Amino acid sequence: MAKLVFDIETSSLPLEHFDEAQQEYLFRDCERLADEAAKTARRTEILQQRNLWPFTAQVVCIAMLNADTSRGKVLFTAAKQEEQGDAAGAVEFVSCVDEAELLTAFWEVAKRYETIVTFNGRGFDVPFIYLRSALLNVPISRKDWLGYRFQTEPHCDLAEQLTFYSVSGRDGAARRFNLDFYCKAFGIESPKSQGVTGRDINSLLAEGKHREIAEYCLRDVKATMLLYQIWKERLAGIK
Repeated sequence: MAKLVFDIETSSLPLEHFDEAQQEYLFRDCERLADEAAKTARRTEILQQRNLWPFTAQVVCIAMLNADTSRGKVLFTAAKQEEQGDAAGAVEFVSCVDEAELLTAFWEVAKRYETIVTFNGRGFDVPFIYLRSALLNVPISRKDWLGYRFQTEPHCDLAEQLTFYSVSGRDGAARRFNLDFYCKAFGIESPKSQGVTGRDINSLLAEGKHREIAEYCLRDVKATMLLYQIWKERLAGIK
């Protein structure tokens, strides 16, 4: 059964994209605070969080790998066309003129796979791309990735599997850690090892460093695939 491992990178839309009423709604919590320092801190926090919301951010990159062959494709938005493979020729980097083209290309690939593997895809990646696709009127080829939670087909979310579906809550033995932490614990090279993190996406995009974003996203997917292999060999089947 073909399995697609993927990850997305997102970037917040400019504030000018939103009208006065929308901006008032976004920053409403700030106005309830009397202390100016607290108000500024909360505003900064909201500005950073916009990357996480599909109504205030966009998809700028999706990296994909076949779990069996390690071959794949990285789609990323860029002002000019950039298309080439990695050094080993196993991964194709494809630039897209805009987010709609990127999502269209993603759904064309996704329909060929029976199963997907993600890290926190149920909580973030999948609902994000569903909603962004709907907003841009991009046809969605797979609408079953948020189905029954307690199964690994058609969607194996490693964040769910490594916490046994949050069996012990926020602070128990199976509490959730981020991908970087799991990678280091299991001896996998962290995708952050080259100095780039998800917090850098906005600045990299502003600097036109589209390929750096694409390569970081691919490192996320490679780490997720290795983590999936460990989970499959050592933990799959525990109930």
